[in-house]
Amino acid sequence: MSEVALARKPWAKTLNRTQWRSLLAANLGWLFDGFETYALILTASLVLRTLEPTAPATQVAFLTGATIAVTLLGWGFGGIVGGVFADYFGRRKALLTSMVLYAAFTGLTAVSWSWASFLVLRFITGFALGSEWGTGTSLVAETWPAHARAKAAGLMQCGLGLGFFLASACWYFIAPLGADSWRYMFLIGVLPALFALWLRRKVPESESWTSAHRRRGELKNRESGELTAHEKSFTRLTLRQIMVDPKLRRLTILGSLMSLVTTLGWWGISTWVPAYVASRAAGAGHSATAWASGAGMIYNAGAIAGYVAFGFLADRVGRKPAVLLYFAASLILTPVLFLWTHSLGLIVVVLVVNGFFTLGQYTWMPVWLPEFYPTHLRATGAAFVFNAARFVAFLGPLTAGAIISKLGGYGVAATAVGSIYVLGLVVAPFCPETRGQKLPD
Repeated sequence: MSEVALARKPWAKTLNRTQWRSLLAANLGWLFDGFETYALILTASLVLRTLEPTAPATQVAFLTGATIAVTLLGWGFGGIVGGVFADYFGRRKALLTSMVLYAAFTGLTAVSWSWASFLVLRFITGFALGSEWGTGTSLVAETWPAHARAKAAGLMQCGLGLGFFLASACWYFIAPLGADSWRYMFLIGVLPALFALWLRRKVPESESWTSAHRRRGELKNRESGELTAHEKSFTRLTLRQIMVDPKLRRLTILGSLMSLVTTLGWWGISTWVPAYVASRAAGAGHSATAWASGAGMIYNAGAIAGYVAFGFLADRVGRKPAVLLYFAASLILTPVLFLWTHSLGLIVVVLVVNGFFTLGQYTWMPVWLPEFYPTHLRATGAAFVFNAARFVAFLGPLTAGAIISKLGGYGVAATAVGSIYVLGLVVAPFCPETRGQKLPD
């Protein structure tokens, strides 16, 4: 059936079981990542009090930022390596490997005996986490039709918000269990190993990748002088090719700048939402722990809606207008939440809207990035753009943590880091509009 004919039918009725399974695999992989990541955000201060009890209270925010930063660095390295692995060895195998490694090391995190051991295990866990996104994004993009691809990306990306939401819900019940409650949160992270068994049996490899892999093998057996420029792109290291090709290099640079905006904006601002709300609640005589968990759930409820809405919006009006809307709204909403909203009731309302845009904007990457790169480079390109930003974005939590430690407040730190959204508004117009187009071969 042609793409035009498919587009005339209700989009959900144009899909087969394999496409839905691919989406479920990518969504659940991202959900587990989200759970583990937000578990760190929720428990970091308690971990520090347990493993580093002599640390002065004024250094807790900085040390929390350092812990998150180490995870980000591991995620960055692992994501890039995982993307290359997925282009050479397959989407399914890369996703499976990442699941098993992540489950093993997040479980080991639960038995950390010092802050140094915790940091090492966080780096390795981040390394394993990193490869899931690029692999899942490529798998979904290559199995879903063009008219529904952005919707699939939004549904995949909402797994992160679901993971965040589940982490907040679990922490609400686990936090009262005492000083070692954070260990129970990381033990839950072992569950993805069970999901890996289902993934191995039920999710097939991407046909697009299989075809590209076969083509790469055929071209490697030919003399270099006989190959065209396009054919040589199959034989070069994927990471090198996205930098050598002028068009791909330009798209990689533009995408990386926008990725930096989204990543630094979230890790440098929104990770402080639970702590900020907890401080407001404590000042009003309420339970700081309960409000921190509640804030995480409320914020991520808005984020889940934002993830899904971006995909539908990008299919309706285009990738570029959707990105610009989310960047502009995030720029405005950061000071609204952290500087101008003081009532707990109003904070709840603003949290939903803020989560919709600041975290929901992540969907632009699984929507747009797979449409920048051909199949044999897709996981490498998407993973590089998504993860390389972390080598700079890790400074966000450190910077914000340092400002908070110095000034004792969240508003100035969040607003200062939030100015990064201006860069996104400047860069996005230079990217090509790809709505409704076939994926590059």
